[in-house]
Amino acid sequence: MTPTVFATADELIAHLRMLATIPSAESDEFTELDHGLQTAAWCERWAPGDVELHVAALVHDLAHPWDGPGQPRHALMGAEAVRTLLGARVADLVAGHVPAKRYLVATDPDYRSRLSPDSTYTLAEQGGDMGLDEIEWFESLPHWQAMVTLRRADDDAKVAGAVVPGLDHWTSAIRGLVAGG
Repeated sequence: MTPTVFATADELIAHLRMLATIPSAESDEFTELDHGLQTAAWCERWAPGDVELHVAALVHDLAHPWDGPGQPRHALMGAEAVRTLLGARVADLVAGHVPAKRYLVATDPDYRSRLSPDSTYTLAEQGGDMGLDEIEWFESLPHWQAMVTLRRADDDAKVAGAVVPGLDHWTSAIRGLVAGG
């Protein structure tokens, strides 16, 4: 698949629907859309008033089909695909979910053990643990705590058969961000 920049909410929603046909990188037991829906549901539970975080969680892996083994570029590709449509904060949160994994591995002694086998593999491809300078840089980002929330939701959103709200639950939030931007 070729990377794209989404110009309309309908284009983005169609892409998300297409992700329902692609098995997750984590497991053949759920799709890329299932993973996004679960991530969004966790963020909605943990930060109920932060619609930008919820939508970022929904779309955080939308570029998986465009990237290669180890997914080293998918976060930045996804961020650029939605930046104009959904705004800078949503895009920054999407871009930040990979650095947040690297940050958590470096700062939370128990975090590495929570990573799935696929996330452990991609961690190495995405730069490994952050060093001290990178940790300082990450903590200077304006939305770093929301990036960490998204990342923790991402890690918990890998359950086959999980019952969460479907894509229709999120379409008005997507359209609202487009209209509000």
